[in-house]
Amino acid sequence: MYNNDKLHILDHPLLQHKLTLLRDKNTGSKEFRELVGEVTMFMTYEATRDLPLKQIKVQTPIAIANSNVISGRKVAFVPVLRAGLGMVDGATALVPAAKVGHIGICRSDSEPDGLQVYYNKLPFDIEEREVIILDLMIGTGKTAAKAIDVVKEAGARTIKVLSVVTCPEGIEYVQSKHPDVDIFCGALDDHLNEDLYIVPGIGDGGDRIFGTK
Repeated sequence: MYNNDKLHILDHPLLQHKLTLLRDKNTGSKEFRELVGEVTMFMTYEATRDLPLKQIKVQTPIAIANSNVISGRKVAFVPVLRAGLGMVDGATALVPAAKVGHIGICRSDSEPDGLQVYYNKLPFDIEEREVIILDLMIGTGKTAAKAIDVVKEAGARTIKVLSVVTCPEGIEYVQSKHPDVDIFCGALDDHLNEDLYIVPGIGDGGDRIFGTK
């Protein structure tokens, strides 16, 4: 079983409405990309709820106001190639000062876990940042867990994962490897099928974002 304290399934009505449109096989690539960005914005909003604030004084047109600004914690978004790229614009729309890293992971029979990191470019100060990994879907969970391995090895200490659609098998696997990481998702679907697609899922997210097959 998975740890519900570290799994955050977001039930905002607007997010759920947009997720329904994402699932529809008749939704074209342009609209699909836009919906992924919008859903990511909702998830980013929730995932950054615990950012610390400090109070400053600001001159309004009327008077001095005691107002809050984000204090002390910098953010880095790290999309997992390639589908995670579709989430970047939505995330950075809310946190435009965030740095963006990239991790590319592919299957490899030569690696013990069956995965190879073929691209890894992270901000130089990654250890000073709250890292939010963008992984469109958590299916088996192996890719997400590998991405967490990469950012931990780079020195990151505070890590979260945003995923639009997940399933129990993937969540259990990620939490078995990284029980300290919070996962924010739009839906926890039923299961993985024999082809390792999430059911009911959204299909191949990368192909739907980029219009490829």
